[in-house]
Amino acid sequence: MSFWDKVKKIMSGAENEPSTEGDPLSTEKKDVEITSGGSTVYRYENQSEENEPKNLFPEVQCVYLEEIEEHLTKHIAEPDMVFHEIISELVHIDVHWIKPSANYPYHILVTSGMSDLPMHVPEEIEDREAYERAELMVVLPADWKIGDTEFQDDNNYWPVYFLKRLARFPHEYKTWLGYGHTIPNGMEAEEIANTGFGCMLLLPPMLSFDEEFLELKTKDGNSINFYAMIPIYKEEMDYKLEEGTDALLDLFDEYGISELVDIDRPNVCRK
Repeated sequence: MSFWDKVKKIMSGAENEPSTEGDPLSTEKKDVEITSGGSTVYRYENQSEENEPKNLFPEVQCVYLEEIEEHLTKHIAEPDMVFHEIISELVHIDVHWIKPSANYPYHILVTSGMSDLPMHVPEEIEDREAYERAELMVVLPADWKIGDTEFQDDNNYWPVYFLKRLARFPHEYKTWLGYGHTIPNGMEAEEIANTGFGCMLLLPPMLSFDEEFLELKTKDGNSINFYAMIPIYKEEMDYKLEEGTDALLDLFDEYGISELVDIDRPNVCRK
């Protein structure tokens, strides 16, 4: 079974593959539509300034921090460093850094704090409580420049920026994120830093990670799902919306693309 066949198997129980479009700074959900590929598209528009959730100090912080660190240590490796957030709104998002090793020859960055609050999962989703809490991760090549000094350069920092941005997204917009969701960089899916990517796709993190890693059962009875943040091109996002996630994953399989970020990888939907 190929890498992406395993991913499709994990996703096979999900009936919805939402995509979020609109102004990333807005908080009011507007229209909902279903694409030809079966994705539910949510769009957002600006609210008045008085309703924008600015400077909202998190009600709770680090609720599952220790359990997430234990989970990472058990299934991958103990984090080498944590990039702590100094100023937080709605939720306090830290990023845990696992450096390359013999077993995992790449950088792994994982959030904590997104799961402090439940997301607003639609009532029509079966077993919705199982999808209310999540954390995000990104897998970067071993030569990626990481550190406080290196992050002064947007070409190095953008994966962390989008981890934090997406982790706060469902709480700010009163929505949810899950398998198959796509979030463009603004209305036009603008290119990010020195890449051609314009969108983020969330999928199960299957690159050398066992399936037990995908979900953390917390001591208080909740579930935290771990989603890999995979940057994609605008054309790939459009194709996914038209043909469905499985069709895009088939192309990823054909081109040998995994969740390991490669800013020079081919655009599988460019004609």
